[in-house]
Amino acid sequence: MDRPVLNPDQLNFHHLRYFWVVAREGSISRACARLHVSQPTISGQLRALEQSLGGALFTRRGRNLQLTTLGELVARHADGIFALGRELTQSLQGNGFEQGQRLTIGISDRVPKLVAYRLLEPALAIAGGVRLTCIEDTPIRLFAELAIQGLDVVLSDEPLSPSLDVRAYSHLLGESGVAFFAAKCFKPAALRRDFPASLATVPLLLPHESAAIRQQIAGWLVDQGLTVRIAGEIQDTALLKVLGQAGVGVFPAPAAISDAIADQFAVEEIGRTDLVRERFYAVTAERRITNPAVAALTKAGRRIFERK
Repeated sequence: MDRPVLNPDQLNFHHLRYFWVVAREGSISRACARLHVSQPTISGQLRALEQSLGGALFTRRGRNLQLTTLGELVARHADGIFALGRELTQSLQGNGFEQGQRLTIGISDRVPKLVAYRLLEPALAIAGGVRLTCIEDTPIRLFAELAIQGLDVVLSDEPLSPSLDVRAYSHLLGESGVAFFAAKCFKPAALRRDFPASLATVPLLLPHESAAIRQQIAGWLVDQGLTVRIAGEIQDTALLKVLGQAGVGVFPAPAAISDAIADQFAVEEIGRTDLVRERFYAVTAERRITNPAVAALTKAGRRIFERK
């Protein structure tokens, strides 16, 4: 059957957005949860779009949906359409924020809370005020949310992977060496004198293996010829520090915030290395940052991590 000749003015962008979210989520049920609408609503919107375009957009593959050739073409154009819409909105904001305007930030669950706070602080100080919404999750889920314009920016300890089908850009905020901290029960002064060899004499708390920094630390310990006892592998960076404060083990953290960690958790730095580097990124849907709050955030990052 021949496809209908479309008048651009007849394209329903509401239908297109529903299709775009389904394509990103891979199933109608997940799209329903994201859009907060019922399955019949999305199914009806998809049928209407397919009728207007003259072909099927999806084929079923088990429980998931797979894009057809036509669907892949439409999805690529939809990526560009909604990215342009986002850039237009941000450009119209000019050089300042309206009173109480929302800034929605995704924070990777592997970014230390103190780092996140230091980065967010200048954005909150923008004249006129910013209504901040923070969502913590895994990087992959946050990047998916960024793709459907659910977030303004994602703070992450890793850049956007080229393997992910997301049109976004990674901006390096800075990098820091890694310091190790010990509670008073471990006699930090003695550990400091024989660092890093002293790490083999105490239990260690390390980031979970999913963290970008974990493999670097493991490789560095091997290079130092150290055999260590791992007391725990902790995904939540705040919990890692709380356990360290309680004397469960010595723990690593970015050297750039060493003073803040020592003060907040009543621990002492026993040594640091620049051979292990922790990096932090702001991932946005725009190549050139125009959002003033996000620009303030990136500027803060470069100041915080300067020469660290």
